[in-house]
Amino acid sequence: MKNGIARFEFFLAQLQTLLAKAAKQKNPGLWLYQNNARTPLFMLEGLAKMYSGIHNEKRFSKLKVHFKLLEDVLGAIDYYDGFVKLFSTNKNIPAEVISYLQAQTREKIQSLNELLIEEGWMGSKATRIKKIQKKLSEADWLKEEAEVKAMNKFYGTAIYEIAEFISNDKLHFTNVESDVHELRRKLRWLSIYPQAVHGCIQLSKSKKSPKHLSKYLTKEVTTSPYNKMPDSGDCKYFLLLHQDYFFALSWMIAQLGKLKDSGLGIIAIKEALQQNGKVPDEEAYKKAHQYLGNKQPKLAQLLRDAESICKTYFDENNLEHLVVGTAATK
Repeated sequence: MKNGIARFEFFLAQLQTLLAKAAKQKNPGLWLYQNNARTPLFMLEGLAKMYSGIHNEKRFSKLKVHFKLLEDVLGAIDYYDGFVKLFSTNKNIPAEVISYLQAQTREKIQSLNELLIEEGWMGSKATRIKKIQKKLSEADWLKEEAEVKAMNKFYGTAIYEIAEFISNDKLHFTNVESDVHELRRKLRWLSIYPQAVHGCIQLSKSKKSPKHLSKYLTKEVTTSPYNKMPDSGDCKYFLLLHQDYFFALSWMIAQLGKLKDSGLGIIAIKEALQQNGKVPDEEAYKKAHQYLGNKQPKLAQLLRDAESICKTYFDENNLEHLVVGTAATK
């Protein structure tokens, strides 16, 4: 079996096991959410994104849509449920706000249950996994060396697209979701691909690291299990990423995540207030800040903070130095 299809099969097997167990539950969608079904879906989506840029673009783009559809609904559940858990400990936040977020969580879980049946992931017509496996068996898989070289090119394209995204926005953020969250998504895929491809992407250590990277090399980042590459197994060819630049990428993803979550918390409360009554934007934002307290930064400040760390990071051309190149075992 070629390496590419084996990677898909590994995560499909994980997902299939979860789906089989979920099918026996009263609330399959809730069970999948609580049992981390989102992780294998992330990996499958990442693989589909990567291979659509390597070969059989149409085939893998269609597969990506299937994985993303399921992952997006799980993400929506996580969004509302996360804020329910966070805000439930804050006595300043009105019960009606919590109730609205709980209702949205239930609604998204129900949407997932419906999607599982409609898209053939579960139920009497559960053929989705078999259809995906058939599509994978018909793909034009590359030999290992050619595949790794294609991954190298794919990373270059992905990094260029991020640079274009930043260039077009000129590092002026006006929206948490379309600016901060979207940039973080693009950066995060660069760190997900190594986990998804099971060993053929490894980190390359340098004897001397550029001084400017030291601010990113925090203990939290350098010791994170997410920054440890999967075992190389029987791979003979590798794409090498510079370890310290990869750590810098991880730092950026984490910091943007904190700013994004803080901003989306304000937006979630605003949404709840406006769904419960006709409240103008300005008043809704004001109330959200009152509920969250003085330590909660305003949206404008969060956007400025995101701009600041991004400007520093991208001015240093850190992404351009992420990829070292390809290598082979001797």
